[in-house]
Amino acid sequence: MFKRMLVSLLLVLTLLAVSVPAMAASPRAMIGLNVVLNTEVTGAILADLGTHGLIRDVVYEIQSVTIRARAGELDTIRALPYVSAANPDAERTGAPIDTVEATDFTAGLSTWDLDAIDVTDYGLDNRQVAYNGSGVYVAVLDTGLLDSWRQYFPEERIAVEYAICFGGGGGEMGTVSEQPNKWQHDQNSHGTHVTSTIIGYDYRGAPVNGVAPMVTIIPVKVLNQNGSGWSSAVARGITYVADLKAGELADCPVIINMSLGGPELDAMEKAAIDYAIEQGVIIVASAGNRADAGMGYPGAYGPVISVAASGWIGEWTPMSPGYSWWWALNVPDPTDPDDFYIVDFSSRNLTGQDLDVAAPGSWVVGPYQFQSGYTDYYYLGGTSMASPHVAGIAALMAQKYPALNATEAEEILEGSAILLPAGNRTVMTPYGYNATYSWGADATGAGLANAEAALADTP
Repeated sequence: MFKRMLVSLLLVLTLLAVSVPAMAASPRAMIGLNVVLNTEVTGAILADLGTHGLIRDVVYEIQSVTIRARAGELDTIRALPYVSAANPDAERTGAPIDTVEATDFTAGLSTWDLDAIDVTDYGLDNRQVAYNGSGVYVAVLDTGLLDSWRQYFPEERIAVEYAICFGGGGGEMGTVSEQPNKWQHDQNSHGTHVTSTIIGYDYRGAPVNGVAPMVTIIPVKVLNQNGSGWSSAVARGITYVADLKAGELADCPVIINMSLGGPELDAMEKAAIDYAIEQGVIIVASAGNRADAGMGYPGAYGPVISVAASGWIGEWTPMSPGYSWWWALNVPDPTDPDDFYIVDFSSRNLTGQDLDVAAPGSWVVGPYQFQSGYTDYYYLGGTSMASPHVAGIAALMAQKYPALNATEAEEILEGSAILLPAGNRTVMTPYGYNATYSWGADATGAGLANAEAALADTP
């Protein structure tokens, strides 16, 4: 298995929250546009917009419209008196059914990353915090879940009644649409791996702990089978969760995790985030894996809690046969910044961007498959892996204080973080040699997220 797991090295910088800016389209090229209005959507406005292109979708909650139009129409549409903002739809990147016998992984194995954020210690029956996420919903906006998700997760932890898929976008043949049941037929594994960090998973019959193992996950598939998608679909997913919070889940804390992103802030996505936060949703997102090129969006948008990727200096320590460092080694003092570093791919904070905290995003183990229906596990690295750690901590905080809002959550997480000054560390690589990682003050935000400290500061 170890040899197979090393194949994931090739995936480290590709399955993460990054996208490459598209080349500028010619003025006559047909593209998808996301348009946010400064007023309510009316029939007259839709009729007028229809003279500039083909209207594909209307999201009334956030006063937004998607249009398929020629690229040369963009400036004209932006100048319309009822238009607040408009931009091309932005790209976003991120079997047999058996039921897991265990329904509660709170007494499961600890992994190094959970130890690092002070949720667990190594061994069994090892929770270090008094909360487990019970009563809290976490919507994972990602690729959905694998066909074999029941082999990894207890059915009780997945809210199948709210699970959904949004496909399309980008001005393609159709508008963004709901695609029932596609959420549980993912072929990418990214969303399954992200989910496993939050609630834990079954590892060949052994339960592995999660940051918040008793939360209820809402799978929201907004990325396609190759792990990419469009901001219009992401905006639809965010709005869907916000509507749940405003309706059926009004009495429950709701958190969104988005391990995805792209280099620019999309107007429609921004409107959806603002709407969700107004409804009481807390949003956590990956900072991106663009290193010195800067953060990805929506993570870099201020109201979103953004997460950089940290690592542990004890990674890949040689172990005796039958043991592996990722679950059998103890992080001696999770509050000692000298034990941690910032990985080289983690996005640095540029002017106008907002990086909040860092969390484990280097060599995190979880379910990951290359063959449908064949259970397997891989080490993955990226800010995509860091974000669900903080979403899980936010869930613990919301269990303690159900009225917690996005602003309070961000302030508590930043205020309780462990300062990680600029520096460098030399650590073991999976190839058997040492590597040195260096970072500046622009790479860590407020510091390393710590669950116990964040809970202590939560009312």
